[in-house]
Amino acid sequence: MLRSIRLAPTKHLSARVSARAGLAVASAAALAATGLLAAAPAGAQASAAAGHALRTHSASAMTPAASGNNLAYGGGNIVSSPKIYVVYWGNQWGTGSTVTNDPSHEASLQLSFFQHAYGSGDSWSNSQTQYCQGVSVGTTQCNGAGTAVGHPSANPVAGTWLDSSVKAPAKPGQSAIAAEAVKAAKHFGVSGDNVQIIVDAAHGVVPSGFGTQYCAWHDHTSTGTGADLPYTNMPYVSDAGSGCGANFVATGSSGVAGGTEGVTIVGGHEYAETLTDPAPSSGWTDSTGSETGDKCAWVSSGQGASSIISMNGANFAVQSLWSNNFGGGAGGCVSSYTSATNQR
Repeated sequence: MLRSIRLAPTKHLSARVSARAGLAVASAAALAATGLLAAAPAGAQASAAAGHALRTHSASAMTPAASGNNLAYGGGNIVSSPKIYVVYWGNQWGTGSTVTNDPSHEASLQLSFFQHAYGSGDSWSNSQTQYCQGVSVGTTQCNGAGTAVGHPSANPVAGTWLDSSVKAPAKPGQSAIAAEAVKAAKHFGVSGDNVQIIVDAAHGVVPSGFGTQYCAWHDHTSTGTGADLPYTNMPYVSDAGSGCGANFVATGSSGVAGGTEGVTIVGGHEYAETLTDPAPSSGWTDSTGSETGDKCAWVSSGQGASSIISMNGANFAVQSLWSNNFGGGAGGCVSSYTSATNQR
């Protein structure tokens, strides 16, 4: 059953624990640079970011673009049947079951983005279906072997919930975020690696390290029954401004709001990495520990530059994702993927 909450009407406007950290922030100077990637080698992540994080632009500027060669399989699980569950954490979002405190309209934008990420109308995330599980460790090309990463045939959002029973901490750390993910999983009645629980922080809530060290991160934990549970720490991205993607891509006549581009750039980054590496870093990473989104984060020009794409009739700002079979197996960042011989 689809579990949902009501959103207040809005205009349509994106210490390493068990793994490594996610999407990082950037300074204005770094925004002007080209080929900026997110992700540092394992062990170099800031302690405030659990799991695997997208670093900020300023941190990412120190990492050369698309370093570390192709992704290789680490022996763990991938996501074969993606289902997304979003929890709006705390009464800072609103009371009862209605999101009312959302000044940048992030909740509706995020929801729309994921609701459009399916089928032939989504050639952006389709590139990740080349990766698989059930093959030899070290494999770089599945070529149809094993069980592939799944691409939803319909809207993958299976539930949303406003947890207004509590006030979220002003500066939550990893353990509090993981606990909220487990609470949400119990509410939805779900667990396992095909589930992604996205823990959305409200405007003004600043998870430890957000905006200075990272933009978001993903990790996994265990439910009360011991089942695995992938989850994402998704701060209120527009609070970080240009450091986490605001106005990163020229919008032209697309209808995309520049100030909230980061919601879908950052959210898409973490979604793709959860698909290929739900229990970091046992899935697909390169020799430096970077995941599919890290290798293509904050690219501003040339092959794989972040862009405005159309998914099932709606426009969104996204970063590109790494494709091992691009360029005849050389690998590269792509924003559209229909097949190994039709990608760009």
